[in-house]
Amino acid sequence: MDGDLNKTSILVVDDEEILRDRLVMAFRNRGFAARGAKDYDDAMQQAQEDPPELATVDLRMPGRSGLSLVQDLKKLEPSMRVVVLTGYGSIATAIDAVKLGATHYLQKPVDADEVLAAFQRNSDEPLTEPTDALKAPSLARAEWEHINRVLSDCGNNISEAARRLGIHRRSLQRKLQKYPPLS
Repeated sequence: MDGDLNKTSILVVDDEEILRDRLVMAFRNRGFAARGAKDYDDAMQQAQEDPPELATVDLRMPGRSGLSLVQDLKKLEPSMRVVVLTGYGSIATAIDAVKLGATHYLQKPVDADEVLAAFQRNSDEPLTEPTDALKAPSLARAEWEHINRVLSDCGNNISEAARRLGIHRRSLQRKLQKYPPLS
């Protein structure tokens, strides 16, 4: 864990396990010390033990809302930058989130790069140094990753994934039999 001491810490709070785990992994791959929490209580416990520098907070979760969490995280650590994520966005809740201290408000679905861009807004400090590792993937690699993400979201059900992707089941099976592109 000593290697994590100089990394920017980020707490991903979302009750959707797949999205939470995907964002945590994406942030770790970009050099952040990322961890996840499933709800308000889990997030506050982790934040009290070790306050993160950044946090993403889902607006709607079981129990207390994301707006309550934003407010309490900012009380705990006023310098923390918080981005609110939601699938149920409205102008009113966006205004409320910003009034409570959120850096920005994003509509789901989002990816790690969109979240990082939101953290960058209104900040002079870059979160990451530009490196070759952050170059855009090739179109073939992006397609491969998207197909596998949709397949994972469907519980590895080929027929359902093909339906969501708008392609024939056999076409999807052929694509999955190929090796993933290197870049």
